[in-house]
Amino acid sequence: MILSEVFARFEKEGPIPVMTKAALGAALTPDRLDQIFADHAVSQRVSELSFSVLVNLMGMVVAKTRKSTNAAYQACKQDISVSVNSVYDKLNGVEPLVSAALVRETATLFRELIEPMNSARPSLLPGYRVRILDGNHPGATQHRIQELRTIAAGPLPGVVLAVLDPQLGLIDDVELAEDGHAQERSLLIELINRLVPGEVWVADRNFCTSVFLQEIALNEAFFVIRQHAANVRWKPTGDRVLRGESETGQVFEQSILITDDFGAKLPARRISVELFQSGRGGEQEIHILSNLPADVDAVTISDTYRTRWSIEAAFNELRLSLNNEINTLGYPPAALFGFSLGLVIFNALAVVKAALRAAHGVEKIEKNFSFYYMADEMSMVWRGMMIAIPEDEWREALSPLTLKQLSKMLVELAGNVRLSAFQKHKRGPKRPPPKRTKRNDQPHVSTAKILAKRKKC
Repeated sequence: MILSEVFARFEKEGPIPVMTKAALGAALTPDRLDQIFADHAVSQRVSELSFSVLVNLMGMVVAKTRKSTNAAYQACKQDISVSVNSVYDKLNGVEPLVSAALVRETATLFRELIEPMNSARPSLLPGYRVRILDGNHPGATQHRIQELRTIAAGPLPGVVLAVLDPQLGLIDDVELAEDGHAQERSLLIELINRLVPGEVWVADRNFCTSVFLQEIALNEAFFVIRQHAANVRWKPTGDRVLRGESETGQVFEQSILITDDFGAKLPARRISVELFQSGRGGEQEIHILSNLPADVDAVTISDTYRTRWSIEAAFNELRLSLNNEINTLGYPPAALFGFSLGLVIFNALAVVKAALRAAHGVEKIEKNFSFYYMADEMSMVWRGMMIAIPEDEWREALSPLTLKQLSKMLVELAGNVRLSAFQKHKRGPKRPPPKRTKRNDQPHVSTAKILAKRKKC
């Protein structure tokens, strides 16, 4: 792959941005992006500003290589034949169907890059494909839209329903709604249409409805979902039996029968965990419903449910590492498009992380490698790298490679990464803040005087 001395230097000294560029370059080809738009756009038409150019433009903002949409436009102005107002018009009209398809279809290619690396995280359920489901509400935007300027409340740009493959670290499916007050469960119907036999769906109680559980079972899939107190009617068909202990508590199991509003009956297992320590909501016991076969024991099911935190961790990494919630984008289609681009870049970095696991070992990367520092390295080096290495040289290096060859190359580059520069720094538990005194006659204090008093003590 070495085409020049500069390229070789980046491969050796800055492999993470090179790997990210290679992964994104394979997934975000102009032809593929424009085809996604053509296949999924309903009302928005093809214009002078192609979808592929818009993705490239906004990708700079989401990846933090440019500070704003306008800054990205100014940087690429010579290659764009329309005004910045036209860019915003196009951006504000990107339909959620297109944004969701962008995430799904690029995730399929990223999966093809990761699988040959044989670096998947260990699974609690060998032989099953685990799918972790959760919702996310992007933060309130600025009040830039005319109708919002006199409203004090924070304007919500929409709702995101996301699905994580915890073994590969990919968020490979999403559903989007423009209504910021939409109930997450209202987005489940499209996911139901894409259920695959043999999958195991893990979710919190917000998604525990009789209809969803029945649909999962009807599609020969499985669920590990925390019980909602009111949404599911059930009755016991067996005694509650102690099955063992997990890290969080004693685990009990009971056979039950779930009944929906239409009288359909679904045999299931109710796994109860009596917690050693109270949960975040003060609960002493939690209940998990599952239709997994009896050869999957109750403790394994409770441990599988605990992996649900990994999608919350993914959302947190997105928020801290990428600019996927661009609060200047007030129109819901634009905000959801930005969020979706964040998921695409997150997935590209998941490919990089998979290559690192293949090169350095799964345990070492999962325990000690920081996603935040990796994303920071990518965004800080990117602009200089793209100036130093022309796009023609990237094409010459990458376009001849098959996905398997590219996957092998990424693992080789991962061997150049100096892991000590990306070490996690775990902090201890937060201390409660002390009570502060307030004096109306003293709105400010001098820090220097306060510190001087400390020296006297």
